[in-house]
Amino acid sequence: MQRRTFLASLAASLAPRLTWADVGAPAFLAAGKRGEEFFLHGLTTTGTSLFRIPLPGRGHAAAAHPMRAEAVAFARRPGTFALVIDCARGAIRHRLTPPEGMQFNGHGAYSADGSLLMTSEVVAETSEGRVGLWDTARYSRLTDWPSHGIGPHEIKRLQDGRLAVANGGIRTDPVDRTKLNIPDMRPNLTLLAEDGTLLDQIELPDLHQNSIRHLALSGDRIAFAMQWEGDPAEPVPQLGLWTPGSAPILCTPPEAQAFTMQGYAGSVAATGDRFLITSPKGGALMLFDAGGAHIATHHRPDLCGAATAGAGFTVTDGQGAVWSASDDGLTSLATDKTQWDNHLVALG
Repeated sequence: MQRRTFLASLAASLAPRLTWADVGAPAFLAAGKRGEEFFLHGLTTTGTSLFRIPLPGRGHAAAAHPMRAEAVAFARRPGTFALVIDCARGAIRHRLTPPEGMQFNGHGAYSADGSLLMTSEVVAETSEGRVGLWDTARYSRLTDWPSHGIGPHEIKRLQDGRLAVANGGIRTDPVDRTKLNIPDMRPNLTLLAEDGTLLDQIELPDLHQNSIRHLALSGDRIAFAMQWEGDPAEPVPQLGLWTPGSAPILCTPPEAQAFTMQGYAGSVAATGDRFLITSPKGGALMLFDAGGAHIATHHRPDLCGAATAGAGFTVTDGQGAVWSASDDGLTSLATDKTQWDNHLVALG
């Protein structure tokens, strides 16, 4: 049995690595649930599923290798599995496990050349943030860096190799995820150099209960989506824009729509001059311009996944629909029996 396992592993490692073009050039990756089973899908720009690969449990987000038809699917945070999937063959190449006492926290990013995978992680007992580094030749663990905050969630690599980290600020129980420090939580948005050195960091002292969770990039500009843990009767913005070296801009909707998002932004996406956030709790999305001004609000139950598609946006909902979103409204692209999960990950 050991010999057969070794030979199978050797054969897999020697097999030619196919590109995303070889699997139909998907535009997005998305996790979802169909019946009682969980899958990772590759979707076209029109929402058609090109492949569907089983997952052992509910997925959260995925990271796409920049060249190979290979993705890492992360467990619903916090979790202890991340699966490296050969999307051309539908095979699991590796199952990543963080070091003892640590947990994955739902997101990851590849280096520009694909040789390195970076994963958001926490020390389970304290929620201290770490960024795990993995060599993608065999997905061996190299080291980890401090994220310089508590509870890191999404991480994004800028074009020049710098790494943005959304430190949510919430300390949680390692077993049942009970939130332990809401009164004095301190989220931040951190910028790391390619070697893990701290370059810059911002906090929002007047909104320290607004957990910074998700990120999108527009050149050197970082859009960050937040989830409010304070008084639900207090209206707060759920989107911020930050160019490192300058003060962040908070994007505030019109007073009449201040509670539309119900204090919760589930995903964020960015084009050159537009920023979009979704709220499954509010059943809505909002669009803002480059100056942070509100443009439009569109309603649809359980909207969450969001990504850039060319110069526009694609969004998904938990009822199986894929939509194109613009200033003018939502346009249906496709429907499926799959209940789409929180995130839509753009390739390229």
